[in-house]
Amino acid sequence: MKRALMVAAPDKYRDEELAIPMQVLESKGIEVTLVSTRAGVIKGMLGATSQAGDIADSAGAVFDAVVVVGGAGAPAALWENKTLRQILRTHHSAGKVVAAICLAGAALAQAGILSGVEATVFKTEASMKVYKECGAIYREKPVVTCGNVITANGPAAAREFALAVAAAI
Repeated sequence: MKRALMVAAPDKYRDEELAIPMQVLESKGIEVTLVSTRAGVIKGMLGATSQAGDIADSAGAVFDAVVVVGGAGAPAALWENKTLRQILRTHHSAGKVVAAICLAGAALAQAGILSGVEATVFKTEASMKVYKECGAIYREKPVVTCGNVITANGPAAAREFALAVAAAI
């Protein structure tokens, strides 16, 4: 069975950027493990809640894909998280799918994965600064696939993003 690790901020993740990819991946028979920077109930920007494990408990595990969820909580919780960076680097160098939607794209950039890579992100002053500093090649498209890296620019692209991740797995 194929497995995906989904990573969301403990507060203010974007509800549909978690729910839609999780539903699509599971409908394709992919087992999804949801983690955050702390275990327990995590809360979305629009009121959804989910139960997540601690990202540290997944640091040594191998997945077919790592999918990072965006939202207003992503910059503070995920962009500079050392455990997430290590997980992303390990999976990327092993040829596994690494994916991020919305503001979570900057977490991939901070991990060093987007240097010289075409990618999109929810465009803010902060996210564009990270992309520029980390050498990402920004593309103004809803979803961008470049090798085993898949990025999307926000909630409206969640289904297209999820289908691209499922196809890549």
